[in-house]
Amino acid sequence: MDTSHIRNFCIIAHVDHGKTTLSDRLLEMTKTIEKRNMQDQLLDSMDLERERGITIKSHPVSMNYVFEGKEYLLNLIDTPGHVDFSYEVSRSLAACEGALLLVDAAQGVEAQTVANANLAMNQNLAIIPVINKVDLPSAHPEKCLQQVEDVLAIPADDAILASGKSGIGIKDILDAVVKKIPSPRLADYPQTRALIFDCVFDSYKGVICYVRIFSGTIKAGSDIQMMSNGARTTVKEVGRFKPNMVVEKELTAGCTGYIVTNIKDVTEIKIGDTITLSENPASEMLPGYKEVKPMVFAGIYPIDTADYEKLKTSLSKLQLNDAALIYQPENSVALGFGFRCGFLGLLHMEIIQERLRREYDLDIISTYPSVVYKLTTTDGSNIEIDNPVRLPDPSTIEKIYEPKIKAHIHIPSESIGDMLALIAEKRGFCERTENIDPTRVMITADLPLNEILIDFNDRLKSITRGYGSLDYEMNGYEASDLVRLDILVNGEQIDAFSSIVHREKAEAKGRMMCEKLKDILPRQMFKVAIQAAIGGKIVARETLGSFRKDVTSKCYGGDITRKKKLLEKQKEGKKRMKQIGKVSIPQEAFIDVLKSNK
Repeated sequence: MDTSHIRNFCIIAHVDHGKTTLSDRLLEMTKTIEKRNMQDQLLDSMDLERERGITIKSHPVSMNYVFEGKEYLLNLIDTPGHVDFSYEVSRSLAACEGALLLVDAAQGVEAQTVANANLAMNQNLAIIPVINKVDLPSAHPEKCLQQVEDVLAIPADDAILASGKSGIGIKDILDAVVKKIPSPRLADYPQTRALIFDCVFDSYKGVICYVRIFSGTIKAGSDIQMMSNGARTTVKEVGRFKPNMVVEKELTAGCTGYIVTNIKDVTEIKIGDTITLSENPASEMLPGYKEVKPMVFAGIYPIDTADYEKLKTSLSKLQLNDAALIYQPENSVALGFGFRCGFLGLLHMEIIQERLRREYDLDIISTYPSVVYKLTTTDGSNIEIDNPVRLPDPSTIEKIYEPKIKAHIHIPSESIGDMLALIAEKRGFCERTENIDPTRVMITADLPLNEILIDFNDRLKSITRGYGSLDYEMNGYEASDLVRLDILVNGEQIDAFSSIVHREKAEAKGRMMCEKLKDILPRQMFKVAIQAAIGGKIVARETLGSFRKDVTSKCYGGDITRKKKLLEKQKEGKKRMKQIGKVSIPQEAFIDVLKSNK
């Protein structure tokens, strides 16, 4: 079994540094795709991916390339660049022996460039630095080469200057892949082992696993089993991506391709799992597998309650292609029936909501995103909470722990003061700052995850005029003084507005919510109190004035006591009305409040 002619590599970069455009040129150069079938961002198949210029799913492709008279098989995996999908990126890297590290010649090394380069180094991959977009008028290739050496500690002599748009340096890249990336590793392991680095659902074929075969052979009819849970199934079809699926007789060691199974549920397939043959199973899994856990939770409700069933089927269809999305039904007094959904991060949440609106034509509203808190209660038990409404009575809580992150923030040097102020405002602290070059700084900061959920990225971009970038990793849990903030309208708690906040910020947030509701809620025939409460203590209040009829209009002349008598009578009536009056909050008011707080 000769694997010396196979090279497996991927392209890693910060968001929007030109990975997908570069892969288009590689496909053209190797004649994998004819010119007439070519379109921009070919490997990004989703409308949303093309529109935003981001990669959401990994897309593998096999190319044939002749170098010095020998034909080589190059397997490329196009990876997502965003921090939310870092586990998928790490699995894609585990399926390769080398990586092209792309740096935008105009923007230099950014936060996710560093994060992805570190992931690749941890997997011991051969890294080929590529300075992309060198044909831009604002390009500074020399500066970028210096940053690659200083920040990433990768020798810049090996770097290739290229442009995905105009095709400069594409041949040099392909030659470097053949010369510098080693042939497939672990190929001499006695049993068959394959790594699942992604999977999708096809309505005709069922679940399709994207795999990299490390050792052995898998062909149609083989009985296979998953090593994480022992699930068994039969292979119906195997093949390669060129870039569309092409059926093959078998997949051998070193190859990247797909396997069609009998499994009908994507949640049974775990990304990063190892596949082996049932009759001669391997004893140890390929390294690096872990369960993916959602980090951010939000309620998703249909704006029209009649769309509940449609939302349910849409979420189940989305979950078929995205096993990281989890959801369970919940209902709220205010918003009716909906679902509590778990996401990998904020971008993942935004993409799921956008796909529901666009692909399934649904009008939806989401509640505040919240994170998973851990509690220890006075009787010694441990609970995890992802919904503020489920927080138990404060007297029974011993401690609340909140998730922390370690953030790496790249900013221009002149923005450092404002950035440190923002980190302090978000209850974080700066661990260290490093100069990347004379004009840019990298700040490493420790922050609570729930503080960066709503507006952190937007404010980072506005402070740095769009030049800042952020990458983060989870950094455990820490005990914190957190409380549940409830909003009461006319004495009734409105569960859709409940949130878990730090005690220091509770009063300011409560006041802001009360002021907002006062502007949005419709007036009643009686005065309505809008209050923010922590437990039994009211921390903020606004009063919504009542409609009043001018009862004194029929008095003309005469004594002032006649007017007073009529006003007193009206006051009594209002008081009686308030005791029996109910405030029903219209759906639009909820939508306005939740939208304005995004």
